[in-house]
Amino acid sequence: MSVFLHYVVLFSAYAVLWFLCLFCLLPVGLGSERDPDSGAPLNPMLKQKALIASALAAVIWVGFYAAIGFGWLEL
Repeated sequence: MSVFLHYVVLFSAYAVLWFLCLFCLLPVGLGSERDPDSGAPLNPMLKQKALIASALAAVIWVGFYAAIGFGWLEL
């Protein structure tokens, strides 16, 4: 496998993990305060959830990378 493809797979895995973590975190902590016109939450805390998703995805990604390094997963 080429080195470029190796990095593409690792970046793609991080991107998928980041979006998965973000979508899992979106409903957390919304509360009952909603905009009466649109029904959207007043304070969705998207920046904080994006940072938490980044950290969580990084931890999971390191486990994924270690699994590839130890040969438990093959690309």
